[in-house]
Amino acid sequence: MAEKKVIVTGAFGFIGRSVARHLAKLGWEVVGLGHGKWSRQEWETWGLTEWHTCDITLNSLLSYADTPDLIVHCAGSGSVNFSMTHPMQDYQRTVATTLNVLEFMRLYAQNSKLVYPSSAAVYGNADKLPILESAPLKPISPYGVHKMLSEQICRSFARHFGIHVAVVRLFSVYGRGLRKQLLWDACNKISKGDMTFFGTGNEVRDWLHIDDVATLLSCAGAHASPACPIVNGATGYGTSVRDILSEMLRTRRISVEPRFNDLPRPGDPPGYIGDISRAMKWGWKPTVYWKDGVKDYVQWHTEESP
Repeated sequence: MAEKKVIVTGAFGFIGRSVARHLAKLGWEVVGLGHGKWSRQEWETWGLTEWHTCDITLNSLLSYADTPDLIVHCAGSGSVNFSMTHPMQDYQRTVATTLNVLEFMRLYAQNSKLVYPSSAAVYGNADKLPILESAPLKPISPYGVHKMLSEQICRSFARHFGIHVAVVRLFSVYGRGLRKQLLWDACNKISKGDMTFFGTGNEVRDWLHIDDVATLLSCAGAHASPACPIVNGATGYGTSVRDILSEMLRTRRISVEPRFNDLPRPGDPPGYIGDISRAMKWGWKPTVYWKDGVKDYVQWHTEESP
C-alpha cells in the first residue's frame, strides 16, 4: 500500500511542526512548505521528508506539492497584535495564501482534502459561553476578520467546486516550544522579577495543549468534505489569566500573586470558552489538563533560559 502524502504549509511554525510530527508518526509522508531557517537534521526530527522554503503561492504548490492526499494549511499570521499594526501583511499571509491553496486544489488536486486551522477570534465578543460553532461571527481585530474571510473562501470553494475541506477554530493554543503570547511573555517577565501584567486578570481563555491540537487537526482530515464541517478546537472549560499566572508562579516557587494594570489589549475579548460537542462526535477529546500543561511549559522555559 502506497504511503499517504500530506503537505503541511507553515511547517516551521509552532502548530505546523507539531502536526507534521504527529502525522509522520501515523505513517504519512510529510512535505513542509513555508518560511523559516532550520537544518535538514532539525526538520527531519519533526517528521518531514522534504522542506521547501517558499511563499505559499500557486507556483510553489505546483512545484512542490504534486498530488497530496491531504493539505494542512498552517501558514499564515498568528498574532492579533501584528494584525493591528500590519493589517495588509496579515491579510496577505492569511487570506491570500488560503486562496492559493484552494485554487491549487481546484485546478490540480481535486481529490485532495484540506484542513484549515482557523481561530476563535472569528467570534469576537461572544454573547454566550461556551461558544457554539453556530454563534454569530463578529471579529474585533483584523486577525479575526482575515480568519473569517479565509473560512468563507473555504466554504465557497467547497460548495461551488466540490473541494473537501474541514475547518477547526482553535482557541488558546499553548505548549513547549511556543515563543510568543501569554505564557512566553509571562515566563520572561517573571524571570526578571516583574509581576505586573496587562488586563484585569479576569479574562477567561480556553487553553488547548498543542498535543491535542495535533490530534484534532489529524482527525479533521478524515471528515473534510464539500459540506465544509466546522468544529471548535478547545477543551470546553475556561481558565482565567489570573489562575494561569498564579499557577506559573507556584511552579517557580514564587510566593506572590500576580498584579494587573487593568488596561485592556486592543482586539482582545474578555472571555472565550468553546463548545466541543461537534469535535467529540468525531471521536476526539482533549487529554492534557491545563495545570499539567502549564507546569510543563514553565519547566521547558526554565530549561531554555537557565
